[in-house]
Amino acid sequence: MIKTDILIIGAGPTGLFAVFEAGLLKLRCHLIDALPQPGGQCSEIYPKKPIYDIPAFPEVLAGDLVDNLMKQIEPFQPGFTLGERAETIEKLDDGTFVVTTHKGTKHHAPVVAIAGGLGSFEPRKPPVANLEDYEDHGVAYFIKDPEIYRDKKVIIAGGGDSALDWSIFLADVAEQVTLIHRRNEFRGALDSVEKVQELKSKGKIELITPAEVVALYGENKLEGVTIQQGPETFKKECDHFIPLFGLAPKLGPIADWGLEIEKNAIKVNNALDYQTNIPGIYAIGDVNTYPGKLKLILCGFHEATLMCQSAFQRIFPDKKYVMKYTTVGGIDGFDGSRKEAPKAVIKSID
Repeated sequence: MIKTDILIIGAGPTGLFAVFEAGLLKLRCHLIDALPQPGGQCSEIYPKKPIYDIPAFPEVLAGDLVDNLMKQIEPFQPGFTLGERAETIEKLDDGTFVVTTHKGTKHHAPVVAIAGGLGSFEPRKPPVANLEDYEDHGVAYFIKDPEIYRDKKVIIAGGGDSALDWSIFLADVAEQVTLIHRRNEFRGALDSVEKVQELKSKGKIELITPAEVVALYGENKLEGVTIQQGPETFKKECDHFIPLFGLAPKLGPIADWGLEIEKNAIKVNNALDYQTNIPGIYAIGDVNTYPGKLKLILCGFHEATLMCQSAFQRIFPDKKYVMKYTTVGGIDGFDGSRKEAPKAVIKSID
């Protein structure tokens, strides 16, 4: 059985940053994730997608953000159970928890932090009859490597941030980018909409609205799509069709753990420490909900910080302290080695 101080379910950016904040408090962390590598959606779905709202980074690729987080937590030596889904949880008589994965791996900790992002997820697919016939043969629901589309003809469908952002990004990569949306209005950020319109005026993006893709054609791979615009239909050649209609999130087995759920998210006490209705179980990042919730990575970082403070008090109820600031200095690693790494400057008030 794997034992740790804080068991984190989900190894996305929020879960990884929680390791750093816990490490400052000398708390060990172990992370469980169903994906085969850390990073969550940032690694699995859009590692090359630029992110613009991380403090001090005007722009950072999602994959690079994960690499930086992994480097940041390296001194604290977290453990990982990857490629396994957290399946069941049992609360022991002493108030600690045992979480078992679908492969039978057991984990024991006094604190569980659920940082599962959107949970398990599937892409929302448009109602095109022969869509699945072209999956991996020209149809994709995520963009993991933009270089695949270098000098290709790409059609993107969607009206949210992902469709807008990738249309903008691929305008400098692909031979031709066409953005199709079933309405004239977009749901994405205003500056992204303005950028798309600017690229359209320069001839770098073709914008077709209101319209939608109703069929695909091609022999052994995608050769083009059929588009319906009002009463008319017409064909347009392309090498790739990428419908970006978002994800259909599912909490999976976590939904059966007795937690209070609202609209497929876990309700937490945001006035205090992001604890759930079960003492000792926290939920941080996109997986939680509370009044005024914003699903931003930087908000998840804030929630992880406060969660770790509360977890420390739960694990060590007789210790009191005031966190002052962080600095850099030699610290003893968990393996006994001496390392140069961040540490917390704490004023004890025992």
